[in-house]
Amino acid sequence: MSRIGRMPVQIPSGVEVKLENGNVITVKGPKGALSRELHREMIVKVDGSEVTVQRPSEDKFYKALHGLTRSLIANMVEGVTKGYQRNLEISGVGYRAAKQGSKLVLSMGYSHPVEIEPAKGIEIEVPVPTKISVKGIDKELVGATAASIRAVREPEPYLGKGIRYEGEIIRRKAGKAGKAGGGKK
Repeated sequence: MSRIGRMPVQIPSGVEVKLENGNVITVKGPKGALSRELHREMIVKVDGSEVTVQRPSEDKFYKALHGLTRSLIANMVEGVTKGYQRNLEISGVGYRAAKQGSKLVLSMGYSHPVEIEPAKGIEIEVPVPTKISVKGIDKELVGATAASIRAVREPEPYLGKGIRYEGEIIRRKAGKAGKAGGGKK
């Protein structure tokens, strides 16, 4: 049995979990509400203050789906109670971020500033021009938004300039190692 899949998801006080027909689960909490359709063959049960997930058979497909389903439910419960946050750092001369209304405006050395409109339920903060914070209750959406911001200018391996996740280590490459004296022969 899946080690992750067989663990029950604890429902904290103040969080309401509803399971509707067709395996649609809705989780409501202090930060908001999330809804997701789970695989129709997975057996999900809400018993008082915990949610359990069971699989219909021992097929490899269902074994993989067992842990995934449990993790998705656990992420929804954590999202509506604590929320998720992804931090990004900008490094490079002249590279900076700013907020204009709800939009994020990035000056990343291109001929034009790059504007990013956050999805519904996502909040972007810029505490300093070189730091960006993406917050929300949907873990998947927070990660996807942070990844799309990082994709504007990924960190390059020679100088390390670009947008990277907080704490991300960029493997650096050595520059050109030309011949001493230079010139053609």
